[in-house]
Amino acid sequence: MSYSDITINDPNPIKRFLQRGRFNDALKLYPSILDDYTVLDFGGGDGELVLRLAESDSKSKFICYEPADSMFEQAKQKLSGKERISLINTLTPIPPNSIDLIYSLEVFEHLPEKEAIDALEAIHTLLKPKGFLIIGIPNELFFPALYKGLFRMFRRYGEFDATLINVLQCVVGKPPATRPVGEISPGQDYHFHHLGFDHRKLKDKLSKFIFLKCTYSPFPMLGEWINPEVFYVLQKS
Repeated sequence: MSYSDITINDPNPIKRFLQRGRFNDALKLYPSILDDYTVLDFGGGDGELVLRLAESDSKSKFICYEPADSMFEQAKQKLSGKERISLINTLTPIPPNSIDLIYSLEVFEHLPEKEAIDALEAIHTLLKPKGFLIIGIPNELFFPALYKGLFRMFRRYGEFDATLINVLQCVVGKPPATRPVGEISPGQDYHFHHLGFDHRKLKDKLSKFIFLKCTYSPFPMLGEWINPEVFYVLQKS
């Protein structure tokens, strides 16, 4: 099963709507003050976001960075033959201070503490001074934790993210302190479950960046109490 099969092409129409809305709302955050620049999708998954970005901007260059072997292979198929898009599985080819804009969607909820800190350090190094960073992460707290939890329990009751006690902890804003860790590729530790992720703690790690904006998807006016997705818009100081 591909990544698209469980996101934008999921059998559930509500999940399809939310996943597609997440991409659409991410595109709306694309800075209009820049022109003809280099964009990096950090943790680009199967390449869906960078493909949409390239379709909306005909001048800029795009890089999709995906270190996980399985996702890299899916991105290779999706991005094959696409001009202005480079696909890489290591950051080594990218010089410091060379990227105008970095997107990172649905990445940090999967990273253990050390990996998250290392990723933010790498992003800070790659961005040009005053370069932009857009982070998209799931809201796994409060009311979103309830409806997400019920959906997961319906699909796979008994797993870490589909037990009543864990879901209720997230609903009251106190997610489980310990989350299962696996490997998405050899040597790459990874949280496969979203449950337990706290976007408030990630925000505390962003002190090296200037915080420009926080918004939500798919209904921005309703804030974090309703919306399943959070976006942070930042700038390198």
